[in-house]
Amino acid sequence: MSTEPIHTEHAEEHDTMTKKRIWNVFFVLLGITCVEFFIALYLVPHGMMTYHSANPIYIVLTLAKAFYIVGYFMHLKFEKLGLVFAIIVPVLFIIGLILVLTNESHHWIDLRM
Repeated sequence: MSTEPIHTEHAEEHDTMTKKRIWNVFFVLLGITCVEFFIALYLVPHGMMTYHSANPIYIVLTLAKAFYIVGYFMHLKFEKLGLVFAIIVPVLFIIGLILVLTNESHHWIDLRM
C-alpha cells in the first residue's frame, strides 16, 4: 500500500460540476441563445429594434455565453488566474488590433485626399 496522501485539489474543483449544475448552465446558455434569436428573427425584422441597438445587445449576450462556457465547461471559473488570462489577454490583443486598423484606415483615407 502506498503511504502518499491523496490529492483532493482536483477532486474538490470538479465536484462542483454536478449534473444539476451542468443542466443549469445549459439552460442559461439556451435562454441567452433564444433571446438572441428572438431579437434577430422577430424584433429587428419587424422594426421594433434597429440594427444599431441590437448589435451591442448581441455583443453583451455573446460575452455572457462565453463567460459561462469558459467558466463552467472549461473549469476556469474555479481557477481565477486562468480565467483572468483567458479573458484579459485576448481582449488586449483585440483592442490593439482595433487601434492598429484604425490608424491604418486613416492612412488610406489621407492618401485619397
